[in-house]
Amino acid sequence: MSYQPPFQLTHTMMRHVARIGELIGTWKAANRNRLVPELRRGNRIKTIQASLAVEQNTLTLEQVTAVIEGKMVLGLPKEIQEVRNAFAAYEAMEQWHPHQIDDLLAAHALLLHGLIDDAGHWRSKGAGIYRGDQLVHMAPPASQIPRLMTDLFDWLAHTDAHPLIASAAFHYEFEFIHPFGDGNGRIGRLWQTLILSHWQPMLAFLPVETVIKHRQQTYYQLLTESDQKSDCSAFIEFLLQAIEDSLQEAINAQLATDKMRVKMRVEMRVKTPDLILKQLSENPDMTLAKVAQQIGKSVTTVERSVAKLKQQGRLAFIGPKKGGHWQVIKE
Repeated sequence: MSYQPPFQLTHTMMRHVARIGELIGTWKAANRNRLVPELRRGNRIKTIQASLAVEQNTLTLEQVTAVIEGKMVLGLPKEIQEVRNAFAAYEAMEQWHPHQIDDLLAAHALLLHGLIDDAGHWRSKGAGIYRGDQLVHMAPPASQIPRLMTDLFDWLAHTDAHPLIASAAFHYEFEFIHPFGDGNGRIGRLWQTLILSHWQPMLAFLPVETVIKHRQQTYYQLLTESDQKSDCSAFIEFLLQAIEDSLQEAINAQLATDKMRVKMRVEMRVKTPDLILKQLSENPDMTLAKVAQQIGKSVTTVERSVAKLKQQGRLAFIGPKKGGHWQVIKE
């Protein structure tokens, strides 16, 4: 195998690989090796919104969610179509193999359906990437794309590089070759996710794109610098950091969700009268409507419980109806 993407293995890469391995273990344990459908869907929607936002799609997370749910959304038809296509592509991802060029072309056809005329086909003319008025990258000639992509896929299929590093190197080389007329960023990020999902299936639902979106200036800057240096090591380190941070965010979110569930279970075990007495002992001037709001019960339920507490001699109302206060006699 003569072809090799331009990078050097660094200590930073290996440190990220080790840390990501630890975080994956923690994430798996927190989710019992399987993400619940709601979390999978939520993470996928975050992935789609963020990946499209990197490419200047202006739809918010709420709007993207609404489009995917089939609801009416006020937005540009092109942006709405991009969301529908991206969701279809990510949902079809498990059908594809990361080493098959035909699968990549099928993914591009789905991702750019109805948006460009040559969806699913290599570009047929030259391509330059601009930032404003400045040319930052001139892609290889269109005539070289079949050979370059064959070399890249052959390297991916046979490399002994760790999948985390191989996926990031593929991402860079794919953007360098820029094989399609449009959608190269979206398909490059999707394909890296596909590569990672064949190593660790749960990574198919890790929204790394949300981190990239917040650091997209650095993302583009490192792509340009990698071109200039003919070395994409720094770009690989950036992507590994993004994966590491995404995992940490996912773990933190899971821990917060678990904590909330425990709190809700504890509160459910506390009887309504005890919740009422706790609220009124802390704030004797509180209205029953406010008590109901604080403990998440209906006003009618609170009024019934208060009546029983008064009968039991555990609660009394002191003074006139207006201006009086509650007195907890026995908690």
